[in-house]
Amino acid sequence: MSEREKEIPGSSFARAARLAGLPLGHAGRAALGVGKRVGGRPAEAVAAELQARTAAQMFAVLGELKGGAMKFGQALSVLEAAMPEDLAGPYRATLTKLQESGPPMSADRVHRILAEELGPRWASTKLVEFDDVPAAAASIGQVHRGVWRDGREVAVKIQYPGAGKALLSDLNQISRVARVTASWVPGIDVKPIMDELRARMAEELDYALEAKNQRHFARAFRDDDSVFVPDVLVESPQVLVTEWVEGTPLARVITDGTPEERDEAATLYLEFQLRAPNRARLLHADPHPGNFRITPDGRLGVLDFGAVNRLPEGLPPEMGAILTAALSGDGEGLVDVLRHEGFIKRGIDIDPQGLVEYLDPLVEPILHEQFTPTREWLRGAAAKIQDPRRPQFLVGLKLNLPPEYLLIHRVWLGGIGVLSQIGGTVPLRELVCAHLPGVDESRLPPDPSTS
Repeated sequence: MSEREKEIPGSSFARAARLAGLPLGHAGRAALGVGKRVGGRPAEAVAAELQARTAAQMFAVLGELKGGAMKFGQALSVLEAAMPEDLAGPYRATLTKLQESGPPMSADRVHRILAEELGPRWASTKLVEFDDVPAAAASIGQVHRGVWRDGREVAVKIQYPGAGKALLSDLNQISRVARVTASWVPGIDVKPIMDELRARMAEELDYALEAKNQRHFARAFRDDDSVFVPDVLVESPQVLVTEWVEGTPLARVITDGTPEERDEAATLYLEFQLRAPNRARLLHADPHPGNFRITPDGRLGVLDFGAVNRLPEGLPPEMGAILTAALSGDGEGLVDVLRHEGFIKRGIDIDPQGLVEYLDPLVEPILHEQFTPTREWLRGAAAKIQDPRRPQFLVGLKLNLPPEYLLIHRVWLGGIGVLSQIGGTVPLRELVCAHLPGVDESRLPPDPSTS
C-alpha cells in the first residue's frame, strides 16, 4: 500500500490531535493574556496579540493538514482575508503548495480502482488510452488523461480510497476550532457556517451528485459563445469520466498573460460568475483558478462541479438592492434591507451613514465603467475596512453573515481575489447591472472617473 493510500484513512488520530490542540492553544494564550493585563499592558493590545497568535497557529495547522481541515480553511477565507499579510501570506502559500503537489496513488492501485468501478475490461471497452501519470492531484482525488472508446479525449477523476471517512470525521474536530474563530470577528455566528460546510463537504465526495451538477451546467451553457462546460460520460462512487478541456489554465494567465489575455480572461471569468446563477440556477462554488481554462476558441472552460449552491430563483434580488443603496448613499434603505436579510441581527443598532462609509471601499469600483482589480487595490481596500482607527470599523463588527449567503459570500470573495490576481480590465458596471438582479441603475451616481 502506497503512502497516499495510508495517508488519508490512517492518520485520523494524528489529525484529530493536531486539530484538538487548537482550542487548547487558544486557552493557554488567553491565560497568558490575563497575566499581561495584570502586568499593565492595555487590554486592546493584549487582545490583538492573542487573536494574531491564534490565527497564526490555526492557519499553520489547517495548511499542513489536507482534507476537511484544508476545506475548512478555504471556507473561512473571509477570516483569512481579515488577517495581516505576514500571517495570511504563508497560509495561502501552504494551501497552494498542497493543492499542486499531492503525492499520487500508484498505477497498480489506480488500475484496481478502475476495474472495480468501470469493469474488469475497462482498458479495452471504455478507456482505450489511459495515462498512468496523473495530470493533477488535490485533497480528495487525482485526475488522469485518457481517450474514450468513441475517440473523445477525457479526464478521469479518481477519488482516494478512504477519503470520505477521513474528510467527514475531520469536521467533528473542526467544530471545536470554530468556537475559537467566533472570537475573531464579533457578530458572525459560526455554527450555521459549520452546518453549511458539513453539508457541502458531503456533497463534494458524492461523484453521482457532481455528475448531476455538471450535466445541468453543460445543458445550461450548451453552444454558449463565452462558456464551455464538458459533458459527463460516466460516473461511479469513486470515478468520474468527463470530456477533456483543452486550453490555457487561468493560473498561467495569472503568471504569464499579456495585458490583452488578462483583460479577456478577467472579463470571461467575471461574466460567468454573474451569469451562472440565473442561467443554470446553480452557483459554481469553487472559484479557484485551477478550475478554469481559456479554450482555443476563446471561451471559458469550467471544471469541477463538486461544490455548488442551488439557487432555484437565481441570485437574490436583495443583493442588487443592497448594492444600489450602498452606491447611492441611501443609508436608511441599506440598513432596512440588510436587517431584513439577516445581516443585522435583531436588537443591533447601527449608524446608517457609517454603514455606507464602511462598505464604500468594496462597492465603489462598481461605479466605474472600466475597472482593473489588482492585488494592490484589494490589499488597500481590505486594510481600510479592517483599520480599527476608522470609526466605521466598529460598524463592521456589528454585521452578521446569514448561512444562506455563506457560499455566495465565499464565492464572491474568492472571485474578487482571483480577479485581483489576473489583473485584467473589466467592464465592471455594465456586467453587474446586466446580470445582478435587483440593481436600480437609475439611482447609481455617474462614473467618478468621467466627471
